[in-house]
Amino acid sequence: MNEQGGDGERPRLLLVEDDPALGPALSLALSRRGYAVAQATSGTTAFERVTAEAFGLVVLDLTLPELDGMEVLRRLRALGHTVPVLVLTARSAVGDKVLGLKAGADDYLAKPFDLDELEARLQALIRRSRTGVGNQRVGGMRIDARAGTVSWNDRPLELTPREFAFLAAVLERPGHAVTRERLFDRVFGEGADAQLDAIEVVAYRLRKKLAETSIELVGLRGVGYLARERSSRG
Repeated sequence: MNEQGGDGERPRLLLVEDDPALGPALSLALSRRGYAVAQATSGTTAFERVTAEAFGLVVLDLTLPELDGMEVLRRLRALGHTVPVLVLTARSAVGDKVLGLKAGADDYLAKPFDLDELEARLQALIRRSRTGVGNQRVGGMRIDARAGTVSWNDRPLELTPREFAFLAAVLERPGHAVTRERLFDRVFGEGADAQLDAIEVVAYRLRKKLAETSIELVGLRGVGYLARERSSRG
């Protein structure tokens, strides 16, 4: 059974928030907007639930009992979990935001926040995590957009969530260019604070990870990127 979404459109969401007032109120608000919301009030519980259950999104507070939210995020990414994570926290300093993004967060929203903005950011994460197809094969490369996994000759490739989003976008139509602007929206989300050139960093890292596969990432100056099978392996 696919547990990512109760209605087939919105994914199952884990809300990790220990505030006794905010947690239930936000859970109710998101439920009314169509999300199937589960809750966790500690970092330990959050980590255990994400590793044992299927979630399409995680909204993660940083200041949590038992296990800090940043450590939860680091551990999940170290295990290769690609579930999209939006960090929702009172830590609004630029340094905290940078640390969260480096630890593997897909987006970062400071408290207090507007519910409509949170909804917009969640929708952007959903669009980035879905390519419109469940499974795709290009040569020996297999990408499962629903599960968030990529393998080469049945061996898993360890990709960050942003690298996965980039690869999924360019493999939708192998051999066809995807503009930098479209890639930016898929990888970073609409309204992201990052600059457009940040997509080049993701492309550089992804290209290195694809070096031993039959898929090459080609940059087209002034246009964007495309993925294609290599003409020879040398």
